[in-house]
This record gives sequence, structure tokens and C-alpha cells, in this order.
Amino acid sequence: MSLKQKTLNTPISFQGKGLHTGLNVTMTINPAEPGHGIKFRRTDIEGAPVVEALADYVTDTSRGTTIEKKGVRISTIEHVMAALWGCGVDNALIDIDAPETPIMDGSARQYVEAITSTGLTEQDAEREYYDVREKTMVAVPERGVEIVVYPDDDFSVNVNVDFNSKIIGNQYARLDSIDQFAEEIAPCRTFVFLHELEPLISHNLIKGGDLDNAIVIVENKISDEELDRLSKLFNKKDVQVNEGYLNNIQLRFPNEPSRHKLLDMIGDLALIGMRIKGRIVAYRPGHAANTQLARTIRKNIKRDASRPKFHFDPNVEPLYDINQIRRLLPHRPPFLLVDKIIHLDSQNVVGIKNVTMNEPFFVGHFPNEPVMPGVLIIEAMAQCGGILALSSVPDPENYSTYFLKIDGVKFRDKVVPGDTLQFELRLAEPIRRGIVVMEAKAFVGNKFTTEAMLMAQIVHNK
Repeated sequence: MSLKQKTLNTPISFQGKGLHTGLNVTMTINPAEPGHGIKFRRTDIEGAPVVEALADYVTDTSRGTTIEKKGVRISTIEHVMAALWGCGVDNALIDIDAPETPIMDGSARQYVEAITSTGLTEQDAEREYYDVREKTMVAVPERGVEIVVYPDDDFSVNVNVDFNSKIIGNQYARLDSIDQFAEEIAPCRTFVFLHELEPLISHNLIKGGDLDNAIVIVENKISDEELDRLSKLFNKKDVQVNEGYLNNIQLRFPNEPSRHKLLDMIGDLALIGMRIKGRIVAYRPGHAANTQLARTIRKNIKRDASRPKFHFDPNVEPLYDINQIRRLLPHRPPFLLVDKIIHLDSQNVVGIKNVTMNEPFFVGHFPNEPVMPGVLIIEAMAQCGGILALSSVPDPENYSTYFLKIDGVKFRDKVVPGDTLQFELRLAEPIRRGIVVMEAKAFVGNKFTTEAMLMAQIVHNK
């Protein structure tokens, strides 16, 4: 069963400091309509400009993920993006009155708790997934970074980190199902090595950082004078080191740093704009590699939109052969233009038409250069769509489907004798009052030949 898109029941607001800017931030996550996706709206800027949370707009990944569009920036978005994606939110408009999200406790836990508390609304639109069809990799050899995505039926992530640290060592974290995110990944806080603090401070960063929103890892023994200086730096009394961590911090998980890297990865991959089905194996991931992978997958999604989604194997028995199709549709030769149905579910139908020189229309279209008429390709797609539409009624033999509207027709390539046409149709919206709206595509092999939006009505036969 396909899943529906979801949004928040009610708006939820957060207040806190930006990790790097130190600015006080108010951020409100609002419900949004189906197909909206996740977008940020800068309410502190005239005109309240909106920036879509997509990898296309990533401009900086140095100490977090920043998106920017037409000079409007929002920084450190990975934790709130991870929380939304991990909780199953597809559509939200995030109002923010500063250039950076609030860091909260350095994890996604408070975001997740608020989202869980307000609850989600199921929307009247199907959630789309991208099925990874081929091994996809991003690597930065000089830094030992490698992220690989393998085709799989579900979404899972495996992360391995190694910072040559005697404190955290080589750590591993995994997420076998997004349902585990809230409990297993969301509570994990950001971390920093003590030797990284001085450069960050000197570069005017982490103004909002303190020991309440970050794990500070101490590799080497430090003097009492250094501890005093750190106490003043963080405005805390009696800063101490315990088992390699500042201020006697209690880890929430033994491998909290690697789990936080996995959290960051979920947030960055949410910038794909569509959930994916694939198994991710990552070694030493970071925001730069994560967002590069997100951009690569977005390119693949656009590329694959022009390729068949379903594989036709002539050796596999069809779901419906020509005789079964004849029992479902009123059409008869020479106007029955579908030879077999190879896939049918509540949202999709896939049909096959073998185009031979014996087709009667080739006599006049055209005698010296036979080309299948585009209107007949549309008709063939509509016949496939009729089977999808009729599958929604209990007694399809007593119903027919009739064209109401055709939109967005494009003929990308000609179809000639010897071609095997593959039609793929998907419901563009739920069937209401017998009205069916379908997105239709036709392919010859991997060649995208025809597309259209079709509207039809299911009518009871007299």
C-alpha cells in the first residue's frame, strides 16, 4: 500500500540561539499543502523571501549546511531537516527571523519531541519515492571520504567514522528503518574536538556554542590554567575533563558521535526533496559529501524521469494477456491497441504494444516512411489508463471509461514498425466521483517517446 504525504497538525515554535551567529532566533514550523515540500521563509527580511530546502541551493558546508537563494541565506539547517524527515513530515513552511536555525541542545531531540506532540495530518496525495537503480558513489580520496548508495527495497544507512582519536576511536552507527530515528538517532548531539575550538572562535564562529549544546572531546591532558580559561570562555564554573569529555558530560549513547554523523546525513539527504529507497554505506561522511550525494541523486531523479520505471521481461507471463484485456475493455481490432498488461496496482498500470508493419494505419501514414500516428499512441495510453481506472470498481465488465481532457501532450520521438511500446500511467490525484486524472508516458526501450496528462470518467454501461 502506498503512503500518503503528511504535514503538521498545528504550527510549532522554537526559540534559541544560532550556533555560529549567537543570535536569538524564533523559528515556527507551519503546516503546508500537499506537494509543497520543505521551505524556509525569512520573516526578518522585507517581502519575507522563501528558500526551498533543496540541495540545489546549498552554498556552504564548512561547519553545517547553508542554503541560499538570491542572497537570502539560512544556515545550520541539518538538525531541523533531519527531524522533519525522520518524523515523516513531507510538507512544511518554516518561518525564521534570523539567518540561522536555533541549535537547541545540539541534537534533533527537541524538534522531534515537539513534532511528535503536535502530531501529523495525512494528506490527500501520494508520497513519492525514488528507487535507486544503480550504485551511486561520492568519494573524496584525499580525506578518506566515501559514500555509496546501493539499490534496495527500503531505506537504510550505515555510517563509519574514524578521526584518529584515542577518545572516540573508530565508531559505527546504523539506521535500518526511518522508524528508529526518533529514539536511536535524534537525541545525539553535535561534537567538536577541543583543539578545533580556538580556530572556530578566531573565525568568529560558534558564538552560540556552549557546553549545553555540544560534546567537547579532549584528546590530551590540559592544565588547570587552561581549564580556568575554558570556564571563562563558556561562562561556566568548574569546567572539568572526565574520560576525555569536558564538564563531566554524560553520553547518551556510547557511539553518540557516529550517531550524530548519521543524523547530519539524514538532514542533508532530506535536501533531495524526495524520499529514496536505497542502502547507504558511508565512511567518514560530512556535510560537503552528503550534499554532493543529494545533488547527484537529484540529477538522477531528473534523468530517470525520462526512462521507464518498470522493467519489461518478455519471458515473464503478463498480468493480463490479450484475451483478458478483451474482457476488460470494449475496444476490438483494429482499434484495440494494447497487447498485454505487465503491472497493475492502485496507482500504476504498465502496458505493452508491439508495433508491426501489419498495422492498418501504416497503409496511409505514411506509405514510404511508416510512422505510428501520435493520436493513436495517446489512444493506446488511454486504453491502458482505462484498465487502471476500471480496477477501482468491483465489476469492471459493467463500466467503460471516456475521455474528458488531454493536456501537456509532447511527442519526443517517432514510433515505427518493429518498435515495442511500453506505456506507464500513474494516478496524478485520487479518483473522485468517477473522474480519473493520469500522468501518461510511452517508451521504446529507454527512449522516451510521448507524454500527456489524461482525464477520463468512469461510466456505468447502459
